[in-house]
Amino acid sequence: MRTLILAAGVGSGHNSAAQAVETALAEDAGAEVRRIDILDTTNEVFSKLYDDAYFTLVAQVPWLVGWGYDNQDPPFKLAPVMRWWDQANTVPVMREIRDFDPDLVIATHFLPARLVSLMLARGQVSTSLSVVTTDFDFQGLWLTTPVTRLFVAREETRQHLLRLGLPPERVVASGIPVRPEFSAPFDPAAVRARHGLRADVPVVLISAGAAGGPKALQVVRQCLDLPQEFQAVVVCGRNEDLRAQMESLVAGHPDVHVLGFTQEMPDLMRISSLFVGKPGGLSSSECMAAGLPMVLVDPIPGQEERNADFLLESGAAVRCNYATTIGYKIGTLLDDPARLAGMRDSARRIGRPDAARVVAGASSDSSLPPLWISRDAQRIMQRASTAADDVSVQAASEPLRTLTDPDTGSSLALVAESELATLGATPGMSLLELGRIRLRALRWQPEHFALAAAGTWLLGDAGSRTVGIR
Repeated sequence: MRTLILAAGVGSGHNSAAQAVETALAEDAGAEVRRIDILDTTNEVFSKLYDDAYFTLVAQVPWLVGWGYDNQDPPFKLAPVMRWWDQANTVPVMREIRDFDPDLVIATHFLPARLVSLMLARGQVSTSLSVVTTDFDFQGLWLTTPVTRLFVAREETRQHLLRLGLPPERVVASGIPVRPEFSAPFDPAAVRARHGLRADVPVVLISAGAAGGPKALQVVRQCLDLPQEFQAVVVCGRNEDLRAQMESLVAGHPDVHVLGFTQEMPDLMRISSLFVGKPGGLSSSECMAAGLPMVLVDPIPGQEERNADFLLESGAAVRCNYATTIGYKIGTLLDDPARLAGMRDSARRIGRPDAARVVAGASSDSSLPPLWISRDAQRIMQRASTAADDVSVQAASEPLRTLTDPDTGSSLALVAESELATLGATPGMSLLELGRIRLRALRWQPEHFALAAAGTWLLGDAGSRTVGIR
């Protein structure tokens, strides 16, 4: 199976998840796997707007980032001009996708997922498309059509998507893929020795993130005043200026060890007692896979605040709402070994170190065709996602129906009930004959053009096809 894994380097999480899935797929000796960061194939302006501009907004106007996240929460809400902008700037990667001609595409970012869906709809590729989300909550930008499977972080998120109308076989609660090292054997004593850490004193792992955020300086200053005995490992990421400042700050404190960017995070997490940092989807999932309690600092409005909600609800984290009391919060946990042990148990309970293998295994099942979601069905799902009283397709003004393969029962398309009549179905009908002649006639009617395109896509090369209705 020729498999293409697509990510976008906005932060490090999407690529980290892609690498984890690639490693899991590599266990199948017959697989041909290729991985692309699509921002590496685009022009510099587009790449900077997607990556650098986002983090500038996070730093300068975080409330705007949160507003934008919430505004795009309903599925299929992206403005047409944004879709056009994405397509215009990603022609090279679309050409690479066509040339590779994959049997399976796995996308760990919503931008490549949208691009592959577009290519499927246009008949430019014939592939299975798996979309792997990288936060604990689901955001509307991830839902695209056609799509084969959606992999989400937890069962509650899966239930949300089922209530919006997605068929059960389309949504898998896999967890967020993390590196295989989190479930591999390791030697804790060797890791401690490598970093000069004692076995009888708790280790606090302080992360500045891959880019090296300056907030870590404030965290370490407060920790240096703590009366409790502890050791700290401070990871400064790729920010060499931060590393130099940190080394100057902790000079004379032999129990505080400063690192730059490191590949040893899985081992460091598994020998630590506490993690201090931001609740990114990947870093949080790695902590949970390692059974490591978290002290959450400065979550980004939107996805990281929702990640924080889940971690707090699960009992695996505490959150610092005052910048002045981060050290105090860490000290209270170090003073309470029983509470820390309970948080460790909670982290292990929700951790999914096997997520990458689940994604790789389920995605490799090619028996499920891509699912088409009609334009009217998209509107029903969007209305259901914003309903104030009962958030489900049952609360929408019009029912959502599923077209199925009569032989396998697999879902093929979601349509509005009114669209069934347009396609020729009558009330109570359980089978529907889709014919090219009728669909060709519908294409000349502007209000039915999108439905005709969906039906034509389902036909493929056939002149007609019988589908089930449920």
